[in-house]
Amino acid sequence: HGVLFRGGAEAKIRKKLLQDGNIDTVIGLPPKLFYSTGIPVCILVLKKCRQPDDVLFINASEHFEKGKRQNILLPGHIDKIIDTYQHRKEEERYSRRVSMEEIEENGFNLNISRYVSTALPEPQIDLDEVFETLQTLKNKRAVAQERHNSHLKALGLPPLPG
Repeated sequence: HGVLFRGGAEAKIRKKLLQDGNIDTVIGLPPKLFYSTGIPVCILVLKKCRQPDDVLFINASEHFEKGKRQNILLPGHIDKIIDTYQHRKEEERYSRRVSMEEIEENGFNLNISRYVSTALPEPQIDLDEVFETLQTLKNKRAVAQERHNSHLKALGLPPLPG
């Protein structure tokens, strides 16, 4: 994936390809698909003479079957990638069409996770409900401690501190 964001000569090549409208799609694949490497790989779909208005990003890094030594793309995974590519579909946490303006604002960085995040949103916490639960637990603790201290008193032992 380094070719998507590294500087130097790679950045110059990437910028030229983007400005000339040659990068059509960036597809991120899961790790351990090939015997020769365990790192995740990407596919750059290049086209000549296309309108440089956007680039489709497909983050298929979580869509695979886990194998013992090697991960596997099942036919369903491949079909989804192809369908998304052919129809330039956008799907939350999977694919997105990104304007050239946004890519330029990001310094021609094509890092897939910059444009298609697979992170799940944090669950919403109802603070009133949490506060109510804490109050209930605090009251139950006080009652239990009071009862326990009455038993300690009957045994002639000092009560638990507050």
